[in-house]
Amino acid sequence: MPSLPVFTIHRPDLALLPELRHKIDHKTKPLGALGQLEALALQIGLVQQSQTPSLRRPSLTIFAADHGLARAGVSAYPPEVTPQMVFNFLAGGAATNIFARQHGFALQVVDAGVNADFPSDLPLRHEKLAHGTANCLEGPAMSCAQVVQGLETGRRIAHEEAEKGSNVLAFGEMGIGNTSSATLLAHFLADLPIAACTGRGTGLDDTGLARKIATLEAVATRVGQGPHDVLDVLAEVGGFEVVMMTGAMLGAAEKGALIIIDGFIASAALLAAMHISPAVRDYAVFGHRSNEGGHPLLLKYLRATPLLQLDLRLGEGSGAVLAWPLLQAACGFLNEMASFEEAGVNGAGAP
Repeated sequence: MPSLPVFTIHRPDLALLPELRHKIDHKTKPLGALGQLEALALQIGLVQQSQTPSLRRPSLTIFAADHGLARAGVSAYPPEVTPQMVFNFLAGGAATNIFARQHGFALQVVDAGVNADFPSDLPLRHEKLAHGTANCLEGPAMSCAQVVQGLETGRRIAHEEAEKGSNVLAFGEMGIGNTSSATLLAHFLADLPIAACTGRGTGLDDTGLARKIATLEAVATRVGQGPHDVLDVLAEVGGFEVVMMTGAMLGAAEKGALIIIDGFIASAALLAAMHISPAVRDYAVFGHRSNEGGHPLLLKYLRATPLLQLDLRLGEGSGAVLAWPLLQAACGFLNEMASFEEAGVNGAGAP
């Protein structure tokens, strides 16, 4: 049986923490007045092991794949939408394309397992593991070998982005049915209740939501209760895009890059990544709190404070890209804001 790849991720050295904290506290502001931006600046400085961190070549990779479970009616949209949206990404017409252009992100789209054959000359990264996963209501979504291959492919993609100069990587996804996969991952890996985590996804009505919950509970019954290791869980209920994103997050952390986490599905991928290497959590910046049902519960489990709350439930890395200016602002004040001493301001409130 295949075994999980070994990811070598180093936790940031906390020896720099007092110096960073002192620098932040002595800026020309009341203590703690910049709130979450201060925590973000501290995290970025620790990840980069620098009191003057810099952000280079922000990168967004969108992983696309289909889910066999979509045939069970867990989505308001048919599976055919996945390849159609891939073409839309490649044409630059999706919301995330607009946001990525606005903020200067390098963007690539990866076919992780779409149930369609794309022309080889498209500006698409062809990494297809299969033409969609199997229906996890009937059996495992994929083999353990496919999980391992997906993790390795994601790692390779992240390493290549880092080698191009990116030290901030965001990941998005496209795949009809993937909120169901994320819900099942949250259930098995974080022991979160299926009914509470199941959201409307692409816009299910009440009847559709009830059907989705019943379907996911039936999947959970088929898989059985734990203990399950992360390799088995990903094979049973994962998606090719989720597995590849998991590997990419781990690979980004191996290269010391910050990872901007998008919404529910990306958070589920991070949850899986943390089961493989807990140190990946130190590199994760949570872009936003999604309006998808299970995301607040999963964020609480991850002890994560998202930067934005815009009632988004789009996916595609959109929330991660929208959070980018806040990372810039955190670095900006840390690097450029005057200290009390520099400005000749009485800093009696600073320690």
